[in-house]
Amino acid sequence: MHLSRLKLKAYPVYLLMVGTYSLAGAIMFTLNLVYQVEIVNLNPLQLVLVGTTLETSCFLSQIPTGVIADVYSRRLSVIIGFVLTGIGFLIEGLIPNFAFVLLGNIIWGIGATCIDGAQEAWVIDEVGEEHAGRIFTRGSQVSQVAGLLGIPISIALGSLRLNVPVVTGAILILFLGLLLPLIMTENNFVPTPREDRNSWQAMGRQFIEARRALQIKPMLISIFGAGLFIGLASEGFDRLNQIHFLQDFSLPTIWGLTPVIWFGIMSAGSSLLGIATTELVNRGLNMNRTRSLVRALTVIDSLLIVCVVGFALAGNFYLALLAFWGARVMRTAQQPLYSTWITQNADSRIRATIFSFAGMVDAIGQIGGGPIVGYIGERASIRAALTVTGLLMTPILFFFLRAFRLLNRENASKQEENLAEPVTELEI
Repeated sequence: MHLSRLKLKAYPVYLLMVGTYSLAGAIMFTLNLVYQVEIVNLNPLQLVLVGTTLETSCFLSQIPTGVIADVYSRRLSVIIGFVLTGIGFLIEGLIPNFAFVLLGNIIWGIGATCIDGAQEAWVIDEVGEEHAGRIFTRGSQVSQVAGLLGIPISIALGSLRLNVPVVTGAILILFLGLLLPLIMTENNFVPTPREDRNSWQAMGRQFIEARRALQIKPMLISIFGAGLFIGLASEGFDRLNQIHFLQDFSLPTIWGLTPVIWFGIMSAGSSLLGIATTELVNRGLNMNRTRSLVRALTVIDSLLIVCVVGFALAGNFYLALLAFWGARVMRTAQQPLYSTWITQNADSRIRATIFSFAGMVDAIGQIGGGPIVGYIGERASIRAALTVTGLLMTPILFFFLRAFRLLNRENASKQEENLAEPVTELEI
């Protein structure tokens, strides 16, 4: 009875973690890029380099931080992660200097990898796999609601001073990290077997297994190829959209709306439209049919390219806003479909490896593409950089075309096999 009572405590603690992190994230990120542009005075190249530094930190710290969760304690890994994340953002918010913003993002990257995966593994260990679907679904709902609540809070705090939302969110995350040792239990942790732990050898095995999977399942080449160019293009759009609004447009002053309020409206609009679009896709698309899935991804990514280029070249604020919302919505709709596409083409035995490898491909794309786009933004213009960002995604369409050809070939092979089957004569 005592053990059961302890297990039940994990569920509300998990919801507290995801809700607080989402609330703090919305408070910080709604105006974070505005803070970096207006207060820290970062140029386009520096803005992108901040994101590249974060991605590099996450990529390089996956192995050492994974050892904590695999060998010592998932609870400890999560606590360290929240404390480091809070410290990282506190440094960024208190010291408006490019070098310290980079330092803060390095620390955040390490903290994020401590949390990533360990948080989910911890709660499943504590409550049991049979409750995973319900817990993660409710966690996603709590995260969405908390994120929406954080936007008006960010606007109110940003109206005082642009670094206040960053500092407030950082303190909230740091407080969570210091609270967790008092309320977070761990009763069912079993160290991961040595051969399954995160290590450089394990990463090497992942590459070998992924290469074998590519030979067995050629569709994975299209999946990884599309993922690479998604990564190449994502960093430029994510890091340069707010500076584009600030420097290339005059934000309307109707109804007394300040720039801070406008960015809150943009963020809230993106979130609400994203939630609605995801629901429409889930209801209207048969995700069990690969052809329907690839067709939907082709349409979504084609629209994404049009929206990003349209955002770059828009001649007035309202066209830019519509294109921005369109791009954000397409990005939101794309993510679950891409994950489903991977699932359909990865054998269950190596599915985790394939997902991990897909994450590495995306990270490599972001690390490689970000500085190029940032350099163009610094040397030419932000419009040019965002246009290149949109054009960087066009090779994705080639990989979708290749996917359709593979599907047609598979269908033709199945038809030939059916025709080749011997026909048994009916006895009269």
